[in-house]
Amino acid sequence: MIKLTLKDGSIKEVESGKSVMEIAKEISEGLARQATCASVDGKVVDLRYVLDKDCTLEIHTFESSLEGKKAYWHTTSHIMAQAIKRINPKAKLAIGPAIDEGFYYDFDVEKNFTDEDKEKIEQEMKKIIKEDLPIERFTLPRKEAIQLMKEKDEPYKVELIEDLPEGEEISFYKQGEFTDLCAGPHLMSTGKVKAVKILSSSGAYWRGDEHNKMLQRIYAISFPKASQVEEYVNLLEEAKKRDHKKLGKELELFMLAPEGPGFPFFLPKGMVLRNVLEDYWRKIHREHGYVEIKTPMILNEELWHRSGHWDHYKENMYTTKIDDTDYGIKPMNCPGGMIVYKSKMHSYRELPIRAGELGLVHRHEKSGELNGLFRVRCFTQDDAHIFCLPEQIEDEIKGVISLVDEVYSKFGFKYTIELSTRPEDSMGSDELWEMAEGALAKVLKDLGKDYELNEGDGAFYGPKIDFHIKDCLGRDWQCGTIQLDFQMPERFDLTYIGEDGEKHRPVMLHRVIFGSIERFIGIITEHFAGAFPTWLAPVQIELLPISEKHIDDAKKLQKEFEKEGLRVELDDRNEKIGYKIREAQLKKVPYMLVIGDKEIETNTVGVRSRKDGDIGAMGIEEFKQKVKEEAQNFVR
Repeated sequence: MIKLTLKDGSIKEVESGKSVMEIAKEISEGLARQATCASVDGKVVDLRYVLDKDCTLEIHTFESSLEGKKAYWHTTSHIMAQAIKRINPKAKLAIGPAIDEGFYYDFDVEKNFTDEDKEKIEQEMKKIIKEDLPIERFTLPRKEAIQLMKEKDEPYKVELIEDLPEGEEISFYKQGEFTDLCAGPHLMSTGKVKAVKILSSSGAYWRGDEHNKMLQRIYAISFPKASQVEEYVNLLEEAKKRDHKKLGKELELFMLAPEGPGFPFFLPKGMVLRNVLEDYWRKIHREHGYVEIKTPMILNEELWHRSGHWDHYKENMYTTKIDDTDYGIKPMNCPGGMIVYKSKMHSYRELPIRAGELGLVHRHEKSGELNGLFRVRCFTQDDAHIFCLPEQIEDEIKGVISLVDEVYSKFGFKYTIELSTRPEDSMGSDELWEMAEGALAKVLKDLGKDYELNEGDGAFYGPKIDFHIKDCLGRDWQCGTIQLDFQMPERFDLTYIGEDGEKHRPVMLHRVIFGSIERFIGIITEHFAGAFPTWLAPVQIELLPISEKHIDDAKKLQKEFEKEGLRVELDDRNEKIGYKIREAQLKKVPYMLVIGDKEIETNTVGVRSRKDGDIGAMGIEEFKQKVKEEAQNFVR
């Protein structure tokens, strides 16, 4: 007998040699029907996996976890590849992974996929699902695996096998006539998939390298219920309307130009939005005891060796040469923060020191991965580095989480938390890593915060807490992070004078809240669909004189509002008032004020709200106070 520790902490004794699926049936027939894969001692495995020793066991379903969804989607990617091979036997298979939203598969085909092709593929997928083909896993030695893929004329699979380390298990999955190189996990049969939808196709370089051949990629989704597919497609349509690249252009916030791929240009209205965000950032950080610093964008190579970035991050850095010396353009603000701390001796009485920086960083991203403001090559991180005593660690982490709560609530965001642990490519001793990971976990437990464990995804210098915000469409965005770092203070020889008069090593926290100003602007543009709350809106009030004779009065009103710090735009075009109102609504301005004879005589304005429609006449002072209150209190 072996002992299985289940997700709820209970212990189940079973005979050795049973599969995960057999265990699922013993627990519940309903669980067995819904199960897609499992985690055994933290490793994601098939339901076919045989248990032969004591372990922890978590059985995943489509609804219970991302792992459960990914097994479902990965199986559907094989169904799609099988359908394409049936329709076009000459198609060559590349890769077909599950991603966070569905899956894709890359193919080497003679011509691009048309809408007609995609319809045929979807219909063939439904046939394969109806056939309910059993999915079988088998392994082969390296030489036989290569031979099998050569026989099937799959050169990309041969290349993948040849690149695998010697001795690594090479596994395949077979369903009917179709066999694919794959590590899994997969469902038990094709019939377990219920509803599919092909979404789009695009070009994709083999292995993401622009020097390789351009392949054709098909994106798709699948769900256990047809109604879920319909809901998802509707969600995509709504997301298209909210696309920040489209809204950024329409609302004149930012632009992207071929002269600077990955380097966004912010336009006047975009700069207003950006400055409002940065002003709020400065205000809230002052209230939480931070000072602000600014560090250089270019620092010499020796510094980046000292920080470890040259060894761990060089391929993402831009470099230059000054006076025959190599320099790096900073991809992160941390080393500059070290130099600032080290510029003077500190006493234990000064700690903690919380130093914030809105620092512009540059990172080389592949051209195929650039995406509006979401993936750029230069961006401003709202960094802060906290230097503290070891006994202050927990309170400082709690303080950052309190700041996160306060900031995200202003935008109406809820969030989930991930705790990421030591990666393979890391610096420092086992003891320090255990101490750091334990400190982060303890704080989250003390605060009663639920979190997911993300094994091996920490920074190379320390573990981290990541905050994933949910927008109004339920999409997940990783923004804030807290990283506990014992390594950088060591590498930079940071010290403070302790109570005993001796030098000691401070502990360091790295943290961001927005993550990147540019990316956060993209997120909130889509979250609010460009209809920013009054405090954020680039233009808060649009003045709409009915005719030319009312323009002078409108200009006086504009100056009056601007003296109060309100952001006002005057539409003095010779157009009908209905047209002006429609134009202002398209600009998503919070308030539109109609100014005509009646309003001038009564010292009022005709107020139209973006949210509530025609409010009617309102006294100027009354309206002014209403808008100022919304702006000052960050009303959503």
